[in-house]
Amino acid sequence: MFTKSNLISTLVGAIWAYFGGNLLWDTLGSSLFEGYKEATPDQLHLILACVFTAFAFSTIYSKLAGGGHSMSHGAQFGLWAGIFIGFGERWFDFAFSDAPILMDAILNGVMNIVFFAIMGVLVSMVYEKTSGSSSGN
Repeated sequence: MFTKSNLISTLVGAIWAYFGGNLLWDTLGSSLFEGYKEATPDQLHLILACVFTAFAFSTIYSKLAGGGHSMSHGAQFGLWAGIFIGFGERWFDFAFSDAPILMDAILNGVMNIVFFAIMGVLVSMVYEKTSGSSSGN
């Protein structure tokens, strides 16, 4: 679990989560969502969330990859993670929302798919480059 490949892919994934999340949701998404409220996040907790997400994503990817790492495999893994989070977990948020907006839930789901597909590509690239030099991917 704490292999060189996993730790490096966690770092790369956390950096993508922080900057890519900002790009997708704050820069691109803010104009797409109805009633978007810009809140200033607690940076410490935001960074921790990025690290936790990247570590879990990377660890699960390593267990399911079966030694075969490719960009297409990473993108596919990310696609399913995005569906799981974006249209699974986030749909619960929609269901319990005080002011549910269906289009926002759909846009958020699509953005989660893009976000995790890119994370999957990045993580798979790290594993592909480092798997030969580390033991026990």
